[in-house]
Amino acid sequence: MITVHHLNNSRSHRILWLLEELDLPYEFVQHQRDPHTMLAPAALRQVHPLGKAPVLTDGERVVAESGAIIDYVIERYGNGRLVPAPDTAERLRYRYWLHYAEGSAMPPLLLKLLFTTLPSRVPFPIRPIARGIAQATLRQFVDPQLCLHADFWEAELDRTPWFAGAAFSAADIQMSFPLEVFLARSGMAGRYPRIAALIQALRARPAYRRASDRGGEMIPL
Repeated sequence: MITVHHLNNSRSHRILWLLEELDLPYEFVQHQRDPHTMLAPAALRQVHPLGKAPVLTDGERVVAESGAIIDYVIERYGNGRLVPAPDTAERLRYRYWLHYAEGSAMPPLLLKLLFTTLPSRVPFPIRPIARGIAQATLRQFVDPQLCLHADFWEAELDRTPWFAGAAFSAADIQMSFPLEVFLARSGMAGRYPRIAALIQALRARPAYRRASDRGGEMIPL
């Protein structure tokens, strides 16, 4: 039996959603962040040494990292669902977006979060200096990188309705988290109507709603 170790307000919503899309039975273990530090509880380290979510167990197997979990579930239980046919251009696009989501899309989004919140996290006397450094970094490096990526997403979604092509796939599930974070945190959402439309389409899927009902909404960082 598959068990998903789920952390509130985290990437693990995507794994619940994937399992719901495939209509697979699974057990669900809810972990809660510390309300002050927002860190995962120590109990998650008993499942995986890094103590992060999502983590999936399947018998004796322990699988971490969202992309690796999606790969595992699709290969073992998907029976050809939510993945383009082998040896097609769509399959290559699928593989690209599946790994791009965490490898390339998330780092500038995390930098946006870091430098936006940095001034409030340092001692009061040095906040003006920290604010200046943070604003300069955002203006000169982080925001241009976010625009570069968002322009890329918008252009790709102009070519095809879904990231891997004409059909919804697990690559869209994987990409949902960086898109949600971007829309919530970048301050640029109004410039990208195709990204906003895709998110609305994803949120409207019955399996997305079932995952949210069970594990809570996908709330960006």
